Amino acid sequence: MAEFICLYGKDSASIVIKQPKRSPLFLRMIVLVFAMICGLYICSVCLKQFTLQSSQLVPSPITTRIHYPKPQTFNRSECGHNPVRFFAILSMQRSGSGWFETLLNSHDNVSSNGEVFSVLDRRKNVSSIVKTLDRVYNLDWFTSASKNECSAAIGFKWMLNQGLLDNHEEIVDYFNRRGVSAIFLFRRNPLRRMVSVLANSYDRYAKLLNGTHKSHVHSHEEADALSRYKPVLNSTSLIHDLQETESLAAKALEYFNTTRHMVVFYEDLITNRTRLEQVQEFLNIPVKNLSSRQVKIHRGNLSDHIKNWEDINKTLNGTEYEKFLRADY
Repeated sequence: MAEFICLYGKDSASIVIKQPKRSPLFLRMIVLVFAMICGLYICSVCLKQFTLQSSQLVPSPITTRIHYPKPQTFNRSECGHNPVRFFAILSMQRSGSGWFETLLNSHDNVSSNGEVFSVLDRRKNVSSIVKTLDRVYNLDWFTSASKNECSAAIGFKWMLNQGLLDNHEEIVDYFNRRGVSAIFLFRRNPLRRMVSVLANSYDRYAKLLNGTHKSHVHSHEEADALSRYKPVLNSTSLIHDLQETESLAAKALEYFNTTRHMVVFYEDLITNRTRLEQVQEFLNIPVKNLSSRQVKIHRGNLSDHIKNWEDINKTLNGTEYEKFLRADY
C-alpha cells in the first residue's frame, strides 16, 4: 500500500507539471482528498485485521468440564457416578498459596495436593509432566489432602518456576484438552513477597523455632518468633527485581490466556472473604465457609520487617512502586 501511494504521489507531481494552468490551491485540494481516502482505506484494512485476530482468541468457557475418573489404585464405589472438576493453582513461592490451599482443602469435596512439581524428576521433561498430571487427575495421587472417592474437585498448586512456563505450550494444550481450570494466585504487593522469600530462606538454615524450619505456622507465638528476623533487601536491584516479578506474572497470564482461568490476589482474599465464594463458584462446587489454621507471619507495616527500611523507602519514593511502601491490609 505504501508503494502504491508513493507511486500515485509521483504521478500527481507529473500532472502538476503538465497542467501549469491549474491553480496550486486546486491541486493541493486534490492531493488532500486523495490522502484522506487512502487513510480511510488503510484504517479499514487494519480494523479488519484486528477483528480477525480478536476472533481467533479462544474465549474462556463459562462452566467447568466434568469428569468421571477411574483410578487404578482404588474403587470409587458409590461415588463413581459423582462428577469431578480439575483445577490447578498457578502461583509464585511465598504468595499465600499454602494458606489458600488449606482453605480449599477445608471444603468437604476438594482435594488440593500441594506442590506436586517441587520434585525435579516429575518435571524433567514434557513426558514426565504429563504422566504426573494424569496420575493426579486420575485420583491416583495420594497425599494427606486426598479425599479420594467422593472428591468433587481435584487439583494441586504449581509454581511458575517449576517447569510451568518452560513447557507452557504443551501444558496449555493439556489443560484445554482435559478441561483443567487454572486459578492464578498473585500478590498485589510484591515487596511483601520479597520480605517473605528472604525471611523463609534465612530460616531454612537458622531454624528459629527450636531448631526446626517451618514455612507456615499455626500460632501467633511462632509467627512472632519468625518475624523477629528482619531481612536486608538489595536496594540497588530492587526496582529491577520488582519489574521481573511483574513481568513473570504477565507472561504467565499471556501464555495461559486461552485456558479457563481466574485471577485471585492474596490481599483480596484477606480483605474480602466473598472472593473465596467466587473461587468455589468458579470450580462449580457447593459454596461453604472455608477456614485455615495457618497464622500470618509478617503482620503490620513493612517498615517493621525490613532492616534497611530507610534505603528501601528512599529507593521507591517517587517511583511507580511507591505504593508498595504503604500498608495494604
